[in-house]
Amino acid sequence: MAYSHEDQERIEGFAAWWNRYGNTITIVLIAVLVTAGGTKAWQYYQQKQALQAADLYALLQQVQTSEDAAKINDAAQLLTTGYPSSGYAPRAALIAAQADVQAGNNKHAIQTLQWIIGHAKETEMHDLARLRISSILLDEGKYDEALRLLSTGHGKTFAGLYLDRKGDIQVAAGKIAEAKLSYQEAIDKMSKSNNYFNIVQMKLDALGDSD
Repeated sequence: MAYSHEDQERIEGFAAWWNRYGNTITIVLIAVLVTAGGTKAWQYYQQKQALQAADLYALLQQVQTSEDAAKINDAAQLLTTGYPSSGYAPRAALIAAQADVQAGNNKHAIQTLQWIIGHAKETEMHDLARLRISSILLDEGKYDEALRLLSTGHGKTFAGLYLDRKGDIQVAAGKIAEAKLSYQEAIDKMSKSNNYFNIVQMKLDALGDSD
């Protein structure tokens, strides 16, 4: 095919341009394709991880019915070590901690709940873990430690529950006047439609006018 002088100049110009920039463009294009493929691969990996975590959590729920703390902890550990960033891991840890409490192993229960505080992405899980730890400390008579834990910042949705637990601890410590104030604050933070509202009100009423 014969080219005109003008076409020949364009071809030669393109060839010179390609020799100068061609490799760079090729690298960029490959990078774009690899990134696109990598994104899809990463999405597939995440979906697969999520499914595996869900399967393990379902298994844990089955094991939970055995009420065997050792087996429950083993099943929960598969999630906390294998899929620590999943939403299932902290929930598995809650189940394991509850099993430990029922088995009388408060120390390990607290360690498991502290794992949630250190690893869970959801701040609500942190709040719930602290609430559970405070319950254990209350049962152990470690009132000051429990109160310090409850003074940690928490979400608004947990405000009423934290104040209620604070009241429980103060009652156990014999600080009735302070407990009444805590229960009243808890009531003020809760909606009347909340089933727990009536329970806290009953606690406050039970204290009567005593100081």
